Order: sequence, then structure tokens, then C-alpha cells
Amino acid sequence: MIVWNEFRNDARVLKEAESLTAAGHRVIVHALHAPGVTQEREVVSTGVEVVRVARSPFWRLRRSSTAAPVADGKIGRMGPAVQALRIAARAWTHLVLLWRMVRLRADVVHAHDVNTLPTAWLAARLSGARLVYDAHEISTSREGYTSFRKLVGLVEKVLMPRADGTITTTEARAKFFARAYGIARPLVLQNRPREQRPQASERIRQELGLTEHWPIVLYQGGVQQGRGLERLVRVAAQVPGAYFVFIGGGRLDVSLRQITQELQLEDRVRYIPTVALADLPSYTASADIGVQPIENTCLNHYTTDSNKLFEYVQAGLPVIASDLPEIRRIVRQHDLGLLVPAGDSEALAVALRYMVRDTQLRARHAARARAAAPALSWEVQEHLLVELYGRILG
Repeated sequence: MIVWNEFRNDARVLKEAESLTAAGHRVIVHALHAPGVTQEREVVSTGVEVVRVARSPFWRLRRSSTAAPVADGKIGRMGPAVQALRIAARAWTHLVLLWRMVRLRADVVHAHDVNTLPTAWLAARLSGARLVYDAHEISTSREGYTSFRKLVGLVEKVLMPRADGTITTTEARAKFFARAYGIARPLVLQNRPREQRPQASERIRQELGLTEHWPIVLYQGGVQQGRGLERLVRVAAQVPGAYFVFIGGGRLDVSLRQITQELQLEDRVRYIPTVALADLPSYTASADIGVQPIENTCLNHYTTDSNKLFEYVQAGLPVIASDLPEIRRIVRQHDLGLLVPAGDSEALAVALRYMVRDTQLRARHAARARAAAPALSWEVQEHLLVELYGRILG
């Protein structure tokens, strides 16, 4: 497998690797190395091997020089040089990843997301391996990918039909890929956690020192554009008698904290940095309501269901979520909570006030979540991945 991250909190890839390892395959994940943070080689979980390559051969120089351009006001003139270095560094990293995978002579090369697909395809061609493409997102219509949309579309149009197996995360995305590139509908593996035993936890209250017996409204996941998070902080001012807790990090972290200060919500809106995957369930279980206010800003968001929705279910939380097709199907089928129009602040505030004040409503949806947890677990679908590999390998 190849990922363009450090493989420290990639729950989906880890579960896939574990499932294939349990089925008797040897799985090696090629990832990015952050010197001083990650190990270049290690074995994780149930025997999954991890081999990492530094993002750049110039990482020492970059670390020592990051403050200089800002201090002397020359950031504008340094721009092209920095950009050229970044391109060169990324090319070098892909070449090292390619060389290592070709040398390994694997039976299957499994690419996770489009930024690894060309390297994985070339490695498969040069080594005689089969190719699996796992499209976690619709990257031709995705937050932050606007300038790369045409290139991404070209890469997928050329290479996706050449893959021996394709995977994605929702039925809507599978339909999109099939129609866009004229391929068989990809296998759908939703971003579900492993089934978890119900647990009583006070971890958030204890860690943050929350003294009031108010319900905790939880958002966990990446703090990124288009996920309705700035809206959620502002809506918190209209929902008294509740704590709002964000677990995770990302580009909007500073912005969210500034809004919190401007609205003087520091006592009720709190933040916890990204936590380890193994610790996350105890945090989730210590909340009272899970919220997913994602906005309909792109096709990728419109077709999502996301990790957090299933994580809330496994923790037995009632949910308040945006009324988008894949989310709606899951929430309505299992009666998990309340749906609100995406991007509607007033509707979100009304739903939150309703759920916060009505303990019986919370208890009913929490019970439905606990009942749905076994059916919405990774274990129910992992056999599909193993069967796909069986077909590919003959």
C-alpha cells in the first residue's frame, strides 16, 4: 500500500491492512517520514509493516530557514524558489517510493487516493503487480483541489480504467466514478470503525475540567474549510446550557479560536488537539451529542458520509447532521438523530437546542445508535475487501 501521509492516524488504511493481514497476506504500507516524529520502519497493529520516506531530502534546511523570510520581509521574492524546492522534493519522494515498491516485487500495489495513483500505477507496471485504486474522495470536486481539478481528472480518466480493482467510500461516489470514467462500479467500503463495546467515560469532562452538568456537543475530525465549523461556533452562542468540544486540528484552528474569543464563549466552546486512534473512542463516548455540520460546497461533500458519523454511532451518541444524501440514508434508516439543511445556521441552532433540552429524545436516539452499531461496523464489510483481493489474485 502507498499513502501520502505519515500513517499515524489513517484509520481506513490501517483497518484495510489489518483485514488483509488477517486473511493471510503480507502487507507493507509505504508512507511519509517526519524525522523526529515517526520511525522509518516499524511493525504496527497485527503485523502490518510500515516503511517511510522523508517528504523532502532538504528537511533539515527547511526547518532551519522557515523563520528567516518572514523576519526580513522577503517572503514574496522567496516564493518561486520555495515552490521549486517543494516540487523537487515531492518528485524525489515519489521516486524513492517508486524504487522501493518496484524492488519489493509485490503481488498487488494498492494506491490510496489520487496523489499516489501515478506512482502506484508505474510501480505495478514495472514490477508486474496488480493495481488496486482506493479513491477516498472525489478529488475533481473537493475543497482545496480547485487548481488541480483538470490534472486530477486526467490522471483518473487515464489510470482508473487500468486498475485491476477499484474501491471507494459511498454508493454515490461509486456511481460517480463509474459514469465519469466508464468503469465498473467500484467496491464500496464505508469509513466504519471496528465494532466497539459500550463504555462509560468522563474523559472530556475530566481533561477539560468541565464543572457544569451540561450536555457535551462533540465535533471530531479535521478542522477544515467547508465542514461548517465556523458556523457551528457561532451557533453555539444561541444554544445555552451546553458545552461544544472540538477534537482535531487543521487549517481553521486559529480562526475557530478567534471566533470563540470574539463571542466570549471560552467557557463553553473548548478544543482538544488530535488524539491517537486508540484513545479516540473513550473521548467520543464521553460526549452526549455528535454533530456533523458539513456544507454542500462541492460534490465530494455532497456524496460523503464520513468517519465521524460512524464513530458517533459506535459510541452510542445521538447525532445532528447535514441533510445530504448518504448521511440522510444512514440517519433515517437507523433513526440516529436529527437532520438539518446544510449551511442553515438557524435550523442547526433549533436542532441543537431541541436535542440539548430534551433528555428523552437524546436517550431514544442513543439507544438506536447502540442498536445500529453492530450493523454499521467495519467487521460487517471487511470480507468484501478480502474477496476483491481473491478475485484479483485469481
